[in-house]
Amino acid sequence: MRVALCYPPLVYQGRVPVMTQSRIFSFTHSREVRIYPLVMAQAATLLKRDGFAVAWMDGIAADESPAAWRARLEAGDPDLVVLETKASLVTRHWEFIRDLKIRLPRTRVVLAGDHVSYFPKESLRACPVDYVATGGDYDLSVLGIARHLRGDARSLPGGVWRLEGGRAASTGAVRQLKDLSSLPWIDRDLTEWWRYGEAYLHRPVAYILSGRGCGTVKGPGRCTFCIWQYAFWGKRARLRDPGDVAREIASLVDRYGVREVFDDNEAGGMWDLAWLRAFTEELERIGVAGRVMISSNCRADSVTPDRVGLMKRAGFRLLKIALESGNDDTLRRIAKDETVEEVVRGVKLAKDHGFAVMVTTMVGFPWETEFELQRTYDIARELLLYKAKPGDCLEANIVIPYPGTPLHRYILDHGWFAVPPGDYDRYGLSRPVVKAPVDPVLWARRIWGLHRDPRFLVRSLASVRSWRDLELAFRGLRSLLGHERDYEPGTEASAPVS
Repeated sequence: MRVALCYPPLVYQGRVPVMTQSRIFSFTHSREVRIYPLVMAQAATLLKRDGFAVAWMDGIAADESPAAWRARLEAGDPDLVVLETKASLVTRHWEFIRDLKIRLPRTRVVLAGDHVSYFPKESLRACPVDYVATGGDYDLSVLGIARHLRGDARSLPGGVWRLEGGRAASTGAVRQLKDLSSLPWIDRDLTEWWRYGEAYLHRPVAYILSGRGCGTVKGPGRCTFCIWQYAFWGKRARLRDPGDVAREIASLVDRYGVREVFDDNEAGGMWDLAWLRAFTEELERIGVAGRVMISSNCRADSVTPDRVGLMKRAGFRLLKIALESGNDDTLRRIAKDETVEEVVRGVKLAKDHGFAVMVTTMVGFPWETEFELQRTYDIARELLLYKAKPGDCLEANIVIPYPGTPLHRYILDHGWFAVPPGDYDRYGLSRPVVKAPVDPVLWARRIWGLHRDPRFLVRSLASVRSWRDLELAFRGLRSLLGHERDYEPGTEASAPVS
């Protein structure tokens, strides 16, 4: 039985979609953003181990033309096609499924992803999809569906939706896997790991998941804009066994010569001090600490004196920390559970200990005036310039309230949408969908432009120590130029995606 795991190549005005493993979706001109789709890669691994013939069809990462990619898919004549989707692409994926069912009428199709986890009936009404797999552990759901179609399992797993008698029906509640370490390590060759990476990471880079769900030192993350924490994880955080994670990293270093590993778990694992200590000690015991750079998503409140020492011993290089806004009122409204002061303190402590830091921001909240945006800009600049070194960077995203999140409901209740809320095609075009008192496109461009600050350039160049640092800086420049084009004025935001 042949299963194809698919990311169709879609293009919008020269931009490519940041689809894989992405909580905040956008189309971008930057060709330096290819994030490894870890849950889908886990699904591919599970299917292959279970005896299915698996085709990895990431046309975005492979930079294939739509025509060449479709020809390759049709030549493989798959029995089952699996698509991960998001609100910003779901209408295009519905169109793709309609066309696929004409060309390959016997092929079954599964849709998974955060948007359809909230709205499974919507897709069943909109296109001839066969199954919608809800929840974040859709790797296990896809395996269960494939086994059912092969005749190995009489019933479908929980959380799967399909049409029965013309009506949408569910197989019951989603069940989260308790022991993530029971999953096999991802088959990197099958899933073409070498195609993926980002500008701020050293190559060759491999992505891992230390767990699933956002954890904090204060409890589960509950940011109201985070589609994954609400659609996927139910505001729960699960971590793999730290020894299992350490040994997987060792395997990546020994087998593939990986120079850097990026943990794409929403907040990494360092929020759990006992986990971080065990992880560090295992890396040291098996002789991996110091042989590979480790980078990770991280909350600022996890950067504490007792943790930074452990992270240095383990070999952490870069931490990706969210500021979001320079205003405490905004952080309170979006349930960030951090203050601006705490974020600033965490970022500076990380830099004091030699870590590179990527600071992420959001602009376009409907209650933020020019004064509040200026404050976000000023704090972002302060953090970028503080002890600047190669790898330090900023990211600016325009606020997108994804359907199903508390932020979406909040914006809807206050009448703050600037476009019809169901016009999903507009949700990923680097243009505001929410009414704002000032132009968020201008401010996003200004924040990205902080990388051009002469003080940042001088300090970064002064701290260059190797040609790899220069390579990182060059890729960062190319990526910056692409992102700045995303926010050029006058781009038509409502043009169709093809």
